[in-house]
Amino acid sequence: MQMRFEGIYTPIITPFKDGGEIDWDMYAEVIDWQIENGVAGIIVGGSTGEFYALSKEERIQQFNFAAERINNRVEFMAGVNDIRVDECLDISMEALDAGAKSLLVAAPPYSLPSEEELAHHVISIAEATKLPIMLYNYPGRTGVEMGEDFLSIVAKNPLVTAIKESSGDYSRLPLLSNNYPSIELAVGGEEQVLEFAAWGAKSWVCATANFFPSECVQLMDILGKQSDFEKGRALMSAFMPLMQALEQGGKFLQCVKLGCEQQGRPSGKVRLPLLPIDDSLRKEMIGVIDKTRSSLHSILN
Repeated sequence: MQMRFEGIYTPIITPFKDGGEIDWDMYAEVIDWQIENGVAGIIVGGSTGEFYALSKEERIQQFNFAAERINNRVEFMAGVNDIRVDECLDISMEALDAGAKSLLVAAPPYSLPSEEELAHHVISIAEATKLPIMLYNYPGRTGVEMGEDFLSIVAKNPLVTAIKESSGDYSRLPLLSNNYPSIELAVGGEEQVLEFAAWGAKSWVCATANFFPSECVQLMDILGKQSDFEKGRALMSAFMPLMQALEQGGKFLQCVKLGCEQQGRPSGKVRLPLLPIDDSLRKEMIGVIDKTRSSLHSILN
């Protein structure tokens, strides 16, 4: 069966200048480097892109800039989440007007909608934009689980095509794969790629691809297309110390940006409320990144 989403979809970072404004020249380089390294899609406006720290005007600027720069070379997916439902819908229409080909939709945080209410929210966006939707289940950030009642409603809408499953709950993988086959499973945990692939995932929304794009593309190809789990395990073993450090260190985004810097692609600081990492963590992460690079190179070359 042909999948709607296959390969690596990178939720790209937002690079900032020293003064805090978006560095558009660097943003263009970020987009180009991803495409040159074979990703299937670029996600603009995700949490890795610090959408929550951007003004609405900046988010719209990003959509328009990215659409022009991507120029249909790969898929442009827009993250359209916001605390207010009307803003979600408005930003979704802005993404559509800019040229987005699909949307990444999570639950609005803080309000804790019921599953029926959340389904109404998602379907409202689908009906307004007519764009394919990848759901984003991340209860650790939104406070709401996309449970079976929700899934049973949205699975009836053909525009709800995939789910980025970031709950960390392994028991949801067979549930989603077996009970909701119309909703494709996308990897939503950096350290869980093998498990997702075993349950049929062909796509990976991959923050690590911000600084190891080619290697992540190759890993997803090995698992998703070739089903070579022996080589996949070897690559995941090389990746695992980095992915565990990213997921468990409490400074995920800062470490992703440090990874970009270590690949010769400085991206500036994070915006408040996040703060820069301290020298100790920086030194530790540089060591992990360097070791990961060396290990991956020995396997892939």
